[in-house]
Amino acid sequence: MVAGIVTPSDAANAFPNKISDKYDDRPKQRGSKPKNLGVGKRKDMAGGEYIGLKECGAAPNCFCSTDSIEDSPDTNIPPFKWDTSKLSSRQDAFQQLHEVVKAYQPGQANIDGGGFNVVTFDPEEGYIYVQFESLKNGYIDDVEFAMINKDDNVVQVRSASRLGYLDFGVNAKRINYLANALRQKGWDAPGVLLETHRGYAEENGVSNF
Repeated sequence: MVAGIVTPSDAANAFPNKISDKYDDRPKQRGSKPKNLGVGKRKDMAGGEYIGLKECGAAPNCFCSTDSIEDSPDTNIPPFKWDTSKLSSRQDAFQQLHEVVKAYQPGQANIDGGGFNVVTFDPEEGYIYVQFESLKNGYIDDVEFAMINKDDNVVQVRSASRLGYLDFGVNAKRINYLANALRQKGWDAPGVLLETHRGYAEENGVSNF
C-alpha cells in the first residue's frame, strides 16, 4: 500500500472548512475508515490479480477508474491524464492536482458542506487521499488519486461513500467538479457521464451531475 507523507489522524470533529455550524449539535455518522485503501493487489471477478485502488461494491455510491469496465461498468470511470506539454513530471502533476483539491468549494451543488481534509499528499509517490464530509449527518466519503505506472501520465481515481446504499449523486458531482477544474488546466478528465452511468442516475433519483 502507498505510504503517505502527511497523515494526520481522522478528525474527531467537523472539518474547519465546513460551510456552517448549524448542525454541530447533531450526532455525526462518519463510519470507519475503509481497510485496504491505496494502491494494492486486487482480484477481478474471474479471480485474476491486478494492481489498483480498492474496488467498489454493488451499491451505487462509488466510482473507481481501476474497476474493470467489463466486470463493473456502473462503477468504472476513465482515469485522469495531465498534459505532458505543460507538466513534465509526476511531482508537478500532483502538486497541481493538490492545488485543485485544496481549492474545492464545500457546499458546491449542495454537497460536502461539512468540508474536507487532505489526509495524505505524497507527490513523490503520486498519491492523494482526501476525506469529504456531509453537513447535516457528517457522512464521510473517501477520495483517492494515485499513479500505478510511474512511467505514464495517468492518474487513477476513486470516490466512495462509507455508509448507506444510495449517494444521491454526491460522488458523481464531486468527481465532476474536480474534473472540470482540471480540464481548465489542460487535463484530460472526463468525469462521470450521464450517458454511460444512467443506471447510477436512475437508482439515485438524479437527472444530472
